[in-house]
Parts: sequence; C-alpha cells; structure tokens
Amino acid sequence: MNGMLSVRGLNAFYGKSHVLRGVDLEVGEGEVVALLGRNGVGRSTTVKAIMGEVAPKGDIWFKGENISGLANHEIALKGLGYVPENRDIFPGLTVRQNLVLGIKDMKRPGRWAIEDMLTMFPNLAERADTPAGVLSGGEKQMLTICRTLMGDPQLIMIDEPTEGLAPRIVAQVGELLSEIARAGVSILLVEQKLSIALKIASRVYVMGHGEIVYSGTPQDFLARDDIRSEWLEV
Repeated sequence: MNGMLSVRGLNAFYGKSHVLRGVDLEVGEGEVVALLGRNGVGRSTTVKAIMGEVAPKGDIWFKGENISGLANHEIALKGLGYVPENRDIFPGLTVRQNLVLGIKDMKRPGRWAIEDMLTMFPNLAERADTPAGVLSGGEKQMLTICRTLMGDPQLIMIDEPTEGLAPRIVAQVGELLSEIARAGVSILLVEQKLSIALKIASRVYVMGHGEIVYSGTPQDFLARDDIRSEWLEV
C-alpha cells in the first residue's frame, strides 16, 4: 500500500529509554486510521516523531517525500497537521485571532474558512472575541482542532481529542472528526474511546511496548477478543 503517510522502521528515544521499536504504519489518501493502545505504549510519541517534535530514527514518507528529520514547521507547511494532546492555544489572544494564526497562506484560502469553524461550533462563535484562555477544556479542544484545519492540511494527526471531556462535548468532537473525513482529509487518530475511534476509522492499529502488535479493519478488530484483552483492557 502506497499511503499518503508511510512510516517504516520508526524508532524513538527519550534519553536512553527506547520508546518506539520499529513502528510501521500507513495512512492512505482520504483514509481515517485509529492508533489504539494503553497509555504509555508510545502512541503519542509516534505522532510526535512523525511531526518532528521527537527525534525520529527511520523513514517517514509524506506524499512521496521523506520528511524524517525535518523541522516541525517545515513538515506543517507540506500539509501535515497536528493537534497535540495538551490543547496548545494562545490564551491571551481571542478565539478569532487564534484561528487567523492557523491560516497557512492568506492569499490562497483553503477548504476551511473561519466562519465555517464558528458555524460548526456555536460555542466558539459566541466567544469569538473572548480571550482563548478563559474557554472550557472542551472549547479549547475544539479551537485547537479548528485552528489546525485553518492551515488546510491534507492529513491531520489528532492526539486524544476527547480526553477529559464531558459526553456532550465528546459527541461534538466526534461529529467534527466525521466532518473532516467527509471533506477528504486523511486522519491519524490517537484515541482511547473505542466508540469514537471505531465509528469513523476504516483501519486500526494497536500498539504495545512501542510496537505495532495488530492491524486490521474495525470489524476484524471487534472479533479479536484476544487482542483487546491483552493490549487494551485494564
């Protein structure tokens, strides 16, 4: 499979700790892929290494170009978006200003406009001129995803978007992810909630001890009680 994103033999270290051990994965054009596993197995490190936030050892191909070792801003300019787990916003700027900062090229509008984001999330529209630092956790998550979309990525990696959110907000985030997928944007989703991940993903990978231990369709995965028992259930 020649994916939009192709990772081969990815290793990563924190100091002397060997965190990723030869990770291979693919995300095709317009495909949604879920990366599952218990906390601490290397899922977040995988997306950080792909994005250049952790030094990668291995081959990372995006749209046919090896991006391993590039700076993260260079990777972003090539069309790879990243939504980190820590909801990285600019608290002193307004919601609207945060969205403006996400625009990659002011002269060439992408498929998403600021008004699209505000229409999709009335909560953000109501607070468009409010400093982002006063938003709730769910609103900050929405803003982080929306700001990344303003850069018009062709593939977006999203790390634990529903972590710590109320069920109503979880449902809204799930709807946004489905909307992103319908727009033809590829997604690599790190997510604990199987109800969200399996609903929108066409393929899943399961990680354990820094390695990919399973890959398959959501339907195949649901039939594998052994995989869920060994690598996901607490």
